[in-house]
Amino acid sequence: MSRAHRRRWADAATLLVAAGLAGLCARAVAPGTVGDLERRVFAVVNGWPDDVEQPLWVFQTLGVLGMPLVVAVVALALRRWRLALALALLVPLKLLVEHAVLKELVHRERPGTTIPDAILRDVPSAGPAFPSGHAVIAFGIVVLLAPYLRRRWLVVVVALAVLNSVARVYLGGHAPLDMIGGAAAGAAVGALLNLAVGVPAGAPDGSVRAHPVR
Repeated sequence: MSRAHRRRWADAATLLVAAGLAGLCARAVAPGTVGDLERRVFAVVNGWPDDVEQPLWVFQTLGVLGMPLVVAVVALALRRWRLALALALLVPLKLLVEHAVLKELVHRERPGTTIPDAILRDVPSAGPAFPSGHAVIAFGIVVLLAPYLRRRWLVVVVALAVLNSVARVYLGGHAPLDMIGGAAAGAAVGALLNLAVGVPAGAPDGSVRAHPVR
């Protein structure tokens, strides 16, 4: 028996709010510099001891380009065809939004160039930094999985995405607004894909319910 699917107002709202936040971050970093407050936050996280490098390196791999395809394989095994399709589409849409849109509009270098005392841990010292592609992937996956997960598992997935972003700052690959802007862009892309393919009409208990968009 085929499952009923719907479009939710929650995804439409997420798309608008997340796109707006990504735009605000892009405007904030448009001068290409790192502000004093952002620099201080970066210094705190980037200055954590070397003992946490290995576990945080593992967390940062959750945002690699192939991760949506790995999760899509699991979705296929569970016969969640629409979820698998959305996860596969996340990869080209991420590349489009990151490279053809945001990095064309905003040119800010990585902390190795913009923050003189940045500690770099096996990350590039130069190159476009905004938005973080890792954050786009991680938070895009979060939004795509949200309609399928109970609340406690959604909290776990969100925590992993946050740790992915923290790890990128710790390693010296990005400044905080690169991660926030990337997370917002990823959430917007995920919400757009949910609207495009639809989500299950019967959400699990404990997840956020919303009226369908007709």
